[in-house]
Amino acid sequence: MTEFRLLGPVEAWRDGGQLAIAGRKPRALLAALLLERGQVVSAETLIDRVWGDSPPDSARTLVQTYVWALRRALGDVIETRPAGYRIRVAPAGTDRDRFAELAAQGSEAAADGRHAEAAALFTRGLGLWRGPALGGIGVALGAAAAGLDEERLAVMEQRAQAQLDAGTPVDLAELQALVAAHPTRERARRHLMLALHRAGRHAEALEVFAQGRQALADELGVEPGPDLQALHVSILRAGGDPTGHASAPTAACGGEAEGETGGERGAGVPEVVPVPALLPPATADFTARARPLAELVRHLVGAGGDTPSTRTALPVCVVSGTGGVGKSALAVEASHRTAQAYPDGHLYADLSGATTPATPEEVLARFLRALGRPVPDSLHERVDLYRTTLAGRRMLLVLDDADSEAQVRPLLPGAASCAVLVTSRSRLPALTGAHRLELDVLGPAEAVALLARVAGAERVAAEPAAAQSIARLCGHLPLALRTAGARLATRRHWTLHTLVERLSDEHRRLDELAVGDIAVRASVALSYEALDDRARRAFRLLGALGVPDFAPWLVTALLDTDPRTADDTVERLTDAHLLSVASGGHGAGLRYRLHDLHRVYAAERAAAEDAPQLVRDAATRALGSWLWLIRRHAAAAPSGELEMCAHYTTARAGAPVAEDAAAWYESEAAALVAAVERAAALDLDLPAREVALALGSSSFGVANRFEEWWRTHDAAIAATRRAGDRSGEAMLLAGLGQLRYSQDRYGEALTYFEQARALVEKTDDLRGLAVVLAGTGSVHREQGRFAAARAALSRAAEGFRVSRDDAGLGYASRLAASVDLEQGRHEQALTTLEEAHSAYRRLGSRRGVALTLRTTGLVHRALGNHPAAEHLFEQALGMLQDLGDELMIAYTRQALSKTRIRLGTATLPPLLDALAVCRAHHDTLGEGMVLRTLGEFHIAAGRPEQAAGPLLHALRVWEPLGVPLFRARAMRDLAEVREAEEAYAEAAVLRAEALAVFTELEAREQAESLVW
Repeated sequence: MTEFRLLGPVEAWRDGGQLAIAGRKPRALLAALLLERGQVVSAETLIDRVWGDSPPDSARTLVQTYVWALRRALGDVIETRPAGYRIRVAPAGTDRDRFAELAAQGSEAAADGRHAEAAALFTRGLGLWRGPALGGIGVALGAAAAGLDEERLAVMEQRAQAQLDAGTPVDLAELQALVAAHPTRERARRHLMLALHRAGRHAEALEVFAQGRQALADELGVEPGPDLQALHVSILRAGGDPTGHASAPTAACGGEAEGETGGERGAGVPEVVPVPALLPPATADFTARARPLAELVRHLVGAGGDTPSTRTALPVCVVSGTGGVGKSALAVEASHRTAQAYPDGHLYADLSGATTPATPEEVLARFLRALGRPVPDSLHERVDLYRTTLAGRRMLLVLDDADSEAQVRPLLPGAASCAVLVTSRSRLPALTGAHRLELDVLGPAEAVALLARVAGAERVAAEPAAAQSIARLCGHLPLALRTAGARLATRRHWTLHTLVERLSDEHRRLDELAVGDIAVRASVALSYEALDDRARRAFRLLGALGVPDFAPWLVTALLDTDPRTADDTVERLTDAHLLSVASGGHGAGLRYRLHDLHRVYAAERAAAEDAPQLVRDAATRALGSWLWLIRRHAAAAPSGELEMCAHYTTARAGAPVAEDAAAWYESEAAALVAAVERAAALDLDLPAREVALALGSSSFGVANRFEEWWRTHDAAIAATRRAGDRSGEAMLLAGLGQLRYSQDRYGEALTYFEQARALVEKTDDLRGLAVVLAGTGSVHREQGRFAAARAALSRAAEGFRVSRDDAGLGYASRLAASVDLEQGRHEQALTTLEEAHSAYRRLGSRRGVALTLRTTGLVHRALGNHPAAEHLFEQALGMLQDLGDELMIAYTRQALSKTRIRLGTATLPPLLDALAVCRAHHDTLGEGMVLRTLGEFHIAAGRPEQAAGPLLHALRVWEPLGVPLFRARAMRDLAEVREAEEAYAEAAVLRAEALAVFTELEAREQAESLVW
């Protein structure tokens, strides 16, 4: 196996010997491929990484030569793909991989309080470094090298923290060198101060603080952060051993129920809030704007002596101006200039005010996820949690392209230690207390300077008069200047005078360049008209589809062409600045986006130039490609959930399948929703319906993407009704029923399933009826209506047998068995579970098999066969962990913990982990299940006083769900607590209420004499 090294000079080793790689340029190319491992890297990107801004004319040929030389040295590890090159690297095949793994293990050990072990792991990781990242291979890879070096510095700081926490010696010389090289890194300075203080060198510790304060003031214009100041005060007081850290509170909660459905979320462990870094990269050719930039920096960092640590009011800056005037570029530049003043993180959101404004709910959901927080359902709850999380933190927020004050207000933190930078076409006059900066077009000299940065300083200096003419004809508008400069940069054979002549033709410009919307349209039209026919059509169709971002294969589908042609078309659009790179090739791959203004313009041109049927055909191909990818991912790892659609007729093969399905769904989610909504608006009812149904039955639905699930189904069902497709409408209604079931909204779920049944019974769709019956039975089961549930699930299973649908048969049989379990028919349950297990194995659904093993474990636990139950749960847990199914892992941990309570071997952490996951997934039923199990845990441990809280909490969260059996079991457990407290009257009432429910539902507990 070949081992690659990036943490120092770029090297390759095999069998203990270093492989010879001659020349800096081949090593740079190898590094560029390794940094994008697993991804296809285009030749253009490699040229940029190897030569930067000055590639030779023969660069593309040299890339091919270097690839050939690397293959001779390394073997056939570099693949040639239509879009470029990809390197194959084994897991942990680079020293960077091993460093990241050791760093992660160290962080985990530190979080668990194993500080000495954490320090040792960090030391092992740092030992992999042999010098500066990439060995100073060249300026073109400088940003990547700087990123790696930053990871090293962060781990050095983590090691010092772990050593301090463990009470072991700290390398003072290393810390001193680190602080000297990076004087504004407050964390490293804090560690050095604490280490010196513990060594009895108090004066030196105070001097380190003084030096840091001066450095922060000189370089950033800020005061030290609260932690550093608190440590300084502690040393001055000589009050013991200051740590500067407050312990995170722990809280124990828990619960569970015997039923199959539910979810969980954990509490009671020290909480670590991530440090989000969502700022987009700064514009490389940012020019001029010195005065507004300084004004923004002054207000964001602190005016009049105020700093993030001392001010009392939240600073809000609003940058307004016409479209294309450079508001976003200025905001991003200012945010990077002030980023170090906000060490707790940087949040960024494109509010899409120019097109379909993002709702505060959507933006808050993204911010809360970035902050590692759950996402509540209501706007008010999201705002409360968001502001609570930001309280006392120094964070910078950039809200780009705001539509209105109402859109912005819920996104404002309550903490004065934060700062907010807003861009908008409007001045947002009702946003009180904001500092406003209205951005105008550039001055003549600034406009020429911007043109030179984009097109090349030498070319502009050679034709100064022509450059001034270009700036004037572009109206000094930055968007138009960048477009014109990009055309020059990509057309080396043009003179500047050539472009002056083209701009002087009003028919080419479509309109006179001036401030305002007409100016923006004209500048976009300038780039649009410069494209060839294929690129123009791609641009129009992307605008017509309305997706916020996309992978290059989408253009393949829209144009009905081959991938290479599509890639070339995307590159032409990117060169014309009509597309921008939305993500740089990590995770699910390279993605592009149309700027809002460009997307609006493209849609206008599509309406004017393309026949409606051409747009409909292109959208059909696009949705067909998405559908094919969804089905491929589903076939590779069947979820075991109900398939709402038996046959998909619009799938279109050919798009590349990503290896990481979860990352793919994450990256494609917004585009998929937009595309389904657009297809529905175009009355493409069949493609919209099939994609919506496929998503609901896929990992998309399993991952609880409730808002997206609703939007796709809501749009598709409207189109299906307009088309008069009763069968399709029935399945979409069933999909909405399954959505509400997944949200624990059982009353609404049942309504949708009943509406679906009324439609499907008018058709001869036996399988469709089975789907509806299975959904209906699942709802009845949660509501404790066991007779109705068993009848519906039995009919459903028979329908799935006849239609040879193993996914449906496994689902219906597994749930039918859980009904048998609830009513004490254990042998029948085991027989039915055997059928479910066989169906899932035929299907190839490891997830379905795992869930069946879990239900089988529940039966054995009810029979008192706890060792067998424990083994089954352990099997299920291992399979689900391999699949990465967080919610079902939580369910299985809950079930396993409950069994171990019976065996006397249960521990608290798995239950707390399960509780955290249920809450993160908004699974209220599962949250109650884990809470109840936590109560049982404390009862079994002889701590009834600690059991009452989780049990009462479980009863509260279950109350709105309408799940009487779950509540009755918790009441029975609470009765045991009250008896231990000698509250016998209350205990008797609780037992009587529970027994009444057990009797009414004919649950197995009515015959049990032993109360667990």
